[in-house]
Amino acid sequence: MLIGTAVVGATTMIFSIIMVLTNQLNNSGALSNLSLLHAPFVLGLITGGAVIYWFTGASIQAVTTGAYRAVLFIKANIRLEGVERASVEDSKKVVEICTQYAQKGMFNIFLTVFFSTLAFAFVEPFFFIGYLISIALFGLYQAFFLSNTGSAWDNAKKVVEVDLKQKGTALHDATVIGDTVGDPFKDTSSVAMNPVIKFTTLFGLLAVELAVSIANPRGQFGENGPMIGHILALVFFLVSTVFVWRSFYRMRIGVVRAAATEGRVESIEAD
Repeated sequence: MLIGTAVVGATTMIFSIIMVLTNQLNNSGALSNLSLLHAPFVLGLITGGAVIYWFTGASIQAVTTGAYRAVLFIKANIRLEGVERASVEDSKKVVEICTQYAQKGMFNIFLTVFFSTLAFAFVEPFFFIGYLISIALFGLYQAFFLSNTGSAWDNAKKVVEVDLKQKGTALHDATVIGDTVGDPFKDTSSVAMNPVIKFTTLFGLLAVELAVSIANPRGQFGENGPMIGHILALVFFLVSTVFVWRSFYRMRIGVVRAAATEGRVESIEAD
């Protein structure tokens, strides 16, 4: 339901951008650029799909890294055997670890989406239209795929545990692994696709108007307008690539040293 509202809203925003760029559909020369024969438009379609798949991987990376660090803390500081219960402080620490990595991952992802939207808006208006169309289409079907796949893995574990009553068997171990992958699929990446689509299209409407006004040769920057627009596109794109790199290589599971006696986890980022 949420992803459906995002795509409907994206369709409205994209049509608004088309209306602005084609002078209410009266500019036949501009309308001809909304074609597969216009190379920037096709490249925008490809780029939008690439961003959706990057987002899927980056959001899952944030979840798995935080979960891994939490598991290491539990192994080092919490006794799972016996009657002794974990302390409230240890439980809060586990929640804190997961929260910190989720926030760190979303911070990198948001800034990537923000700066990439600015960059692509300044590249070429019809490249950006193709990019937004692709974001909506790829995002819609990727969200369906992630939600359905994750739910299927989750339900498979429940069937093995409840209906087949094979908890503790090799089959159950396999379904636990599937559910471990399925949870970030259905609970993180699929539902987070909704705000990504909405933000990109809403902010894109503002960004493309700014880009067109700056790049206009008859605007305030004169003949230097197009060159300034391309320079800004390059700068914004380079900034976005920094956060793309951070979303993987500053979130990946590195070497972790658990200090059990002090009740904390010291992490060393992998090189």
